[in-house]
Amino acid sequence: MDLGLKGRTIFVAGASRGIGLGIVEACLAEGAKVAITARGAEALEETRARLAAQYGEGNLWAMAGDLRQTDVIEKALAGAEAALGPIYGAVANVGLHPCPPGAEVDDETWDAGFTQNLTSAWRLARAAYRMMGPRGEGSVLMISSIAGLGALGTPLTYGTAKAAMNHLGKELAKITGPSGVRVNTIAPGNIIFPGGTWQERMDGPRAANWQRWIDREVAMKRYGLPEEIGSVAAFLMSPKASFVHGTVVPVDGGQTR
Repeated sequence: MDLGLKGRTIFVAGASRGIGLGIVEACLAEGAKVAITARGAEALEETRARLAAQYGEGNLWAMAGDLRQTDVIEKALAGAEAALGPIYGAVANVGLHPCPPGAEVDDETWDAGFTQNLTSAWRLARAAYRMMGPRGEGSVLMISSIAGLGALGTPLTYGTAKAAMNHLGKELAKITGPSGVRVNTIAPGNIIFPGGTWQERMDGPRAANWQRWIDREVAMKRYGLPEEIGSVAAFLMSPKASFVHGTVVPVDGGQTR
């Protein structure tokens, strides 16, 4: 299916690996032009160069920076538009921050966890909407987690911030709908990729225990892959999903009940 993304510009935060990279590759495969951002300059450039060799230099633009910060976000969005054209889709994919288990979470860790997992998404959505709204079209996509759909025993800052993100997406949708800008959220399940948390667990001494947990909790009895999030993301941002607005879409192999 042609999703209608050819020639459109998609902006992806946290794009150098994992879910973000899966989204980037899915959009490029649909003919989109993609602006990629991440904090690690070296890894980001390696990703840009590899993808540019496959999809063409003119279809990629990259900027390294801290996408939790408003000034960095605004600079990156402006740079992407200058290089690739008007931004049609923006993906908020900045997440995870170390947090200890249990209730002993200090103020600094709490604040940092929310800045990383929630505030970053709000700031990107706000800046992208300011650009898209006057044009009367566009799509903001937030990457949340099934940890925000129910109490799964994740660290307090992570699941709580993701639950707030899910609500943020719905509230924003009420605001942006009349302008033609859509807002949706994906709630991934257990996604495995090199360097990710699940890959570390499966390479560790308790790998068999984790696999038994997956077999018990996930209906499909396996991990998800970044490209499986990418394909859903590309659809949700595309004109083919023109009436999909204000949703939270679990992509979790049937884990949520």
